[in-house]
Amino acid sequence: MTTALAPSSTLSAADRCDRCGAQAYVRVTLTSGGELLFCAHHGREHSDKLRNIAITIHDETGRLDAEPATVSSTEDER
Repeated sequence: MTTALAPSSTLSAADRCDRCGAQAYVRVTLTSGGELLFCAHHGREHSDKLRNIAITIHDETGRLDAEPATVSSTEDER
């Protein structure tokens, strides 16, 4: 029997770290079938141990370094 894993969805502000409650940027799917969410700090802190028990690690910590989107204001142009 072959099992295909669906791609992980993007983490949102509603996803919270299981350790401290901050916004989650790391999703870990465990070999036991569970899932853990971590903020960037706790994801880094526990990364060595998580690699030993994870099927997949979905890491979005790169979003923290991304340039923020800018919104142009048409108010100034009027």
